[in-house]
Amino acid sequence: MNHDMTFYGKKVCFIGAHPDDIEIGCGALIAHIASQTEVKCVTLSDNQKNPLLTNVVKEHYNSMAVLGVPKENVIVCEFETRRFPEQRQEILEYMFKLNQDFRPEIVFVHTKADIHQDHATVTGEALRAFRGTTVMGFDVVRSSYGFFPSFLVEVTEADVEKKIAAMAEYHTYDNKYYFDPAVTRATLIRHGALAERPFAEGFDILRIIGAFRCMS
Repeated sequence: MNHDMTFYGKKVCFIGAHPDDIEIGCGALIAHIASQTEVKCVTLSDNQKNPLLTNVVKEHYNSMAVLGVPKENVIVCEFETRRFPEQRQEILEYMFKLNQDFRPEIVFVHTKADIHQDHATVTGEALRAFRGTTVMGFDVVRSSYGFFPSFLVEVTEADVEKKIAAMAEYHTYDNKYYFDPAVTRATLIRHGALAERPFAEGFDILRIIGAFRCMS
């Protein structure tokens, strides 16, 4: 078996449009790294204009706690769901400020294969705001169109179980197929198969900043 490429960031930022997006796309990876590095998770909309979603912010905080992210490193903003294209400039300015304050070395946002207008806006503005920074794209299965992971990160079975447990905190979405533990596990197994590992979280590459060094 080939040796894995080793990568590391002292500060890693995950940015999603709505509560649940980050967990669906990155939950196992977050569980894997939360004890090793500083993780900040930013959700740009609280979805509170929808009367059916009044509990999702609390569920999001509970979910992040399962993954091991301290509450002070979980941010939920109030940009209006489904209107991100109209708020593009404000979102860009928010991300500029986030970059200045946090200075992440790796940023995870929605894949470019995502057709949701809010998700696409997040990705486009992140690539502008975090110039000179490695940016990876995660998949939210319900709105992806042609996603194929080009960057596969090995995770453990314990990470898989934490991701499933974190998503189970969203009782609002108990009836959604993409919250089915079998779907979550199958996706991680499939990405693991692509990596010839038991489990992996899959991303696409939006921008990688690297330096090659020969080890003595």
